[in-house]
Amino acid sequence: MFAWGYPLFGSSILIVLPALLLAAYAQYKVHSTYKRYSQVETQTRTSAATVAERVMTAQAVSGVSIQQSRRGSLSDHYDPRAKALRLSDPASTSVAAVGVAAHEAGHAIQHAQGFKPLALRSAMVPTAQLGSYLAIPLLIVGMVFQFSPLVTVGVAFFSAAVLFTLITLPVEFDASRRAVAALRSSEIVSEEELGAVKEVLFAAALTYVASAAVAVLQLLRFLSLIRRR
Repeated sequence: MFAWGYPLFGSSILIVLPALLLAAYAQYKVHSTYKRYSQVETQTRTSAATVAERVMTAQAVSGVSIQQSRRGSLSDHYDPRAKALRLSDPASTSVAAVGVAAHEAGHAIQHAQGFKPLALRSAMVPTAQLGSYLAIPLLIVGMVFQFSPLVTVGVAFFSAAVLFTLITLPVEFDASRRAVAALRSSEIVSEEELGAVKEVLFAAALTYVASAAVAVLQLLRFLSLIRRR
């Protein structure tokens, strides 16, 4: 009989439940907030692509291409390897699109200025990806066969993925801070619109907070299960 009971489905799931509820709320919040403000046009009617360009130019950042993301809505991201800023709707002049574009431009500025948390996160991408794919299978196999070395490796991989989610937080918070400051100084949006931008960026940040919380509590759950041996 399995010495640890049923570790992946037992009462220990309650450890992660609060974070899972937060994650569900965060997803609802980001989609509803983005949908709401994607229907509100900025007074200046400046496109998201133009806003990103202006934000980067103001910080003397050049050589970054602005492309349309092929992943659909809310797939905006900055690719430091390609030096490409990809927007889900670069032609949009909505408050939501403009805010997100400024945020992604903030990541491009971080990259150009050598923002250390971004550099660390980028360096950790391969390890974090490997950890997210292998950690759970290794933990399951190790626990089922009670093979401690495999469990240890699984925990190590999962810890790397957790660390990645934690490092992501200051990167995202700083990019939003830069976005708000840039939009305020450039007067691309009014103060009222800036408040809406903050709502959009806060909702997006909440998803990262929830993801980190789920990862940390899941790690604590695994560690508590291992100690029950």
